[in-house]
Amino acid sequence: MDFRTEIEVAPARFKISTDSKIMTVGSCFSEVIGSQLTDNKLQCLCNPYGTVFNPASIFKLISHSLQNQPIFKHLMLENNGIWQHYDFHSKFYAHSKEELEKELNLTHRNVNQFLRKANFLVITLGTSIVYQLKENSQIVSNCHKTPASHFKKELLNVKDIIMKFRPMYETLKMQNNKIKILLTVSPVRHTRETLQLNSVSKSILRTACYHLEQDFSDVHYFPSYEIMMDDLRDYRFYKADMIHPNEQAEQYIFEKFANTYFTEDLNIFLKEWNKVKMSLNHRPIQVDTPAHQRFLNDLLEKLTILSNKIDVTSEIELVRSQLVAA
Repeated sequence: MDFRTEIEVAPARFKISTDSKIMTVGSCFSEVIGSQLTDNKLQCLCNPYGTVFNPASIFKLISHSLQNQPIFKHLMLENNGIWQHYDFHSKFYAHSKEELEKELNLTHRNVNQFLRKANFLVITLGTSIVYQLKENSQIVSNCHKTPASHFKKELLNVKDIIMKFRPMYETLKMQNNKIKILLTVSPVRHTRETLQLNSVSKSILRTACYHLEQDFSDVHYFPSYEIMMDDLRDYRFYKADMIHPNEQAEQYIFEKFANTYFTEDLNIFLKEWNKVKMSLNHRPIQVDTPAHQRFLNDLLEKLTILSNKIDVTSEIELVRSQLVAA
């Protein structure tokens, strides 16, 4: 007897290998995927703009990076001596307008350089609800605690999302024709907008992803949202806020992601690397015993072999620092 409905993920038309370069962008779930990729030693630029929830802002930021377009100065704001930008997450701030402008333009340049050589762009869409500045109708990525009276709330429709995706996609493919795009809808629930409106918002995002996957042969959808809503249909898979998936759920979804997109060689490597990570996390009571020194030498040998595939410079230095000179 089955007590759950496991999501069957369609086989991917393309695979991620050990030498793939991947950029993740979008909602906080992009941070989860990107962190997992980075922890497993894949070349990943993880959420370079910070958390971005709506597709209009995501596609706009990527387009500006690809075009090396300077930031829009009219979207910078100052509050109590701190400068921020409506297009970027609150982690980007400075004590002067010039300092912030320099940092944000550098972010665009770094993304531009990475995307030109990247193999995959992973985009996680969080909500189709957007906020527009009343003074100029610009959609913002972050309101930065500006009074709500300054904004107009809107709901993007499927056509809006597809129309905003296409120019970004065309610009991207002009600079890197081989890159593949993986779309997913965030499993994080936006309860602040009410659960009813969250359902409407997610359905719009999912429908847009469906059409984008149908229209573009190098766009593939991964069902993070469906796995959380149907396969893991239980509050025990949420954090205490009942909004975000907990670590167990995040790991489960990432394993589904790996089974879908990773090559056989990469999955074999991950098994080896996870064993090495467990060894690296081992904390003995006494570090200078002969047994532990043999353990460290064995670990150093494994890391040296892995260094032919991945960068483990910091791990090798850590192990060497614990070795006791004979």
